[in-house]
Amino acid sequence: METIVQTTLSDAYLRNILRTYRTYRDMGERAIAQVPTDDALNEQIDPDSNSIAVIVKHIGGNLRSRFRDFLTTDGEKPDRDRDTEFEIDEVVPRSMVLRWWEDGWAVALQSIESLKPEDLERTITIRAEKMLVVEALNRSVTHAAYHVGQIVYLARHFASGNWTTLSIPKRRAT
Repeated sequence: METIVQTTLSDAYLRNILRTYRTYRDMGERAIAQVPTDDALNEQIDPDSNSIAVIVKHIGGNLRSRFRDFLTTDGEKPDRDRDTEFEIDEVVPRSMVLRWWEDGWAVALQSIESLKPEDLERTITIRAEKMLVVEALNRSVTHAAYHVGQIVYLARHFASGNWTTLSIPKRRAT
């Protein structure tokens, strides 16, 4: 006799949001891996732009703040200094950039993996603004996607002719 397993919308959402976070983490890592030098990781393409290193520092700080004690404390932790995430005074080695990246994603993924379907309707706070967990997850993943897109764009610029596409190559969508 076949067992029928019912999947709730909440179960499906949790699987999907976790897969989406992992996809963006992987895409960012594959883009960063193609940046040829530490200098390129730290280069700004104009004075008002952010380098890949700065973007990674910001993503890491944001994910650590939002997802540490996700269900029980405000997502803007008192020990976070957001403004300093956008300041780097010297060339940061790739190993440090990757540490910022991994530390932020590890906290986020561990927190998301621990969520239960009933948690999606709980109310949490981010910067004193109350929202449902599902809203906070959607807000966070779109923020991460935005910055991963910036990383991919810059990485492709710095890799130039050595770039290997992270998706379907042009003129090959069959």
